[in-house]
Amino acid sequence: MAGTTFVGGWIKFFFYCAVRFSARVLSVFLFDLRCYGRQHTLVEGGALVLSTHQSYFDPVLIGVTFNERLNYLARRTLFDNRLLATIIRLLDAIELDRDRSGLAGLKETLKRLKKGEKVLVFPEGTRTDNGQMATLKPGFLAVARRSKVPLIPVAITGAFEALPRGSKVPLRFPLRVAVGPAIAADQVAELDDQQLLDLVAERLHECDHRARRESIPS
Repeated sequence: MAGTTFVGGWIKFFFYCAVRFSARVLSVFLFDLRCYGRQHTLVEGGALVLSTHQSYFDPVLIGVTFNERLNYLARRTLFDNRLLATIIRLLDAIELDRDRSGLAGLKETLKRLKKGEKVLVFPEGTRTDNGQMATLKPGFLAVARRSKVPLIPVAITGAFEALPRGSKVPLRFPLRVAVGPAIAADQVAELDDQQLLDLVAERLHECDHRARRESIPS
């Protein structure tokens, strides 16, 4: 059993690396992807990566921005498609069953964070309707406090135009990703929920402004 787990772990590792490399090449050549503030991704140990949410491209774009492997949350309904379920499992995504309170997914998320891994979360809860950042939902706060890890803010621009809601065919549009300085775990512990929400929103807006600024031709 241990040998099988070991081999399975290596298969998932190489699959993730292959997908990330392919996505980087395609993103740069097809969508002129540019990433800013990548030095802020170099956070030692576990961290919650908090990103704005523009389209289905977002998990891929965040994944290619980080050299370190990320963990993704995947809705239980996504596993209903056999092909998609196979890909999600190879990427070692965390299954989230909202119909059953998502407790198992929460426990697995905390487990991976405490192991020193990084987990991607979209605090807006869903994709934007208009390309602008929506009001943050407090769902991630419990994980942030219980895991006691830093929070890394990230913003994406261009993905809404490249693949808006309801669209099945992507359009060529410049993509920009901006990463901001991490919010330390000590600072998270010092703030109440509203203060922390406000701080995360402020950092995400700063990242968003930089990404939009860098998308303007000089």
